[in-house]
Order: sequence, then C-alpha cells, then structure tokens
Amino acid sequence: MRLVVDTNILVAELLRKRGRALMNSPNLELLLAEKMKNEAQYELQKRISIIVNKTNLTSEQGQLELEKALGIIDRKIVTFPLSYYQSFEAEARKRIPRDPNDWETVALALALPAAIWTEDYDFFGCGCPTWTTQTLLLQIN
Repeated sequence: MRLVVDTNILVAELLRKRGRALMNSPNLELLLAEKMKNEAQYELQKRISIIVNKTNLTSEQGQLELEKALGIIDRKIVTFPLSYYQSFEAEARKRIPRDPNDWETVALALALPAAIWTEDYDFFGCGCPTWTTQTLLLQIN
C-alpha cells in the first residue's frame, strides 16, 4: 500500500511503539515531501525535548528515541524533492483550502498517485484517498 504520510501523523506515530511497528510493516510503502521531512525532524526534536522535561525520561533516553525515529524516516520513508510534485501545487492548494501549508502532501499524492495517511480532517474530501491509523492497523495486521 502506497501512502503519503501527513507530518502530524508521522511525528505522533514515531513517538509510539505501535506506530513504529506499523511503519516497519513490509506491506506499507511510505512517502513524504522533502519539506515535510524537515518539518517532521524539527517537530520530533521539539516533542522529545518536552517529553524529557515533563517525565522521568533521561536526556540520553530521549536522544535514543530521537535516533530511532529518525532512523525509521531514513530507512522506511521515500522522500521526494519539490521538483517532483511542484506542477501539482495549484490543484493541491484548491483541494485543501483550510490549511494551505499542507498543499505539498496533497500535491505529492496527486503526482504519484497515492493515498494519504492522516488524522487531519483538512485532508478529508480533498479528492485523494485517506487512511487513518485505526483503519491501517486493521488492514495491515
């Protein structure tokens, strides 16, 4: 199954055991826009820092969790440069008017074509198939 991963779901699931296990499934081909990869890496660092500050997780354990998450991104997710999907920008922006910052995810889904893995309602109705984590877990397992 080919899925363009929404940044929010990527970050959230990389911080969960179930999400990391799901991403390692051989039945999933995960895809990501280059800008979204950079955003995910930044958000992971930020969220793990917050977790370390609010829990009994040590800095070393937090760094290990970050390295695991970044390793999954590098090993399991194919990243596409802007040049691959930029020609779909205008169409993608029309399809996701409530959150124009997400146009790259929609554009990549249109360019491939592929479905989008998301929990963000802004993607629902954009004309691309969408999968939630719950339906993926039922389908993959």
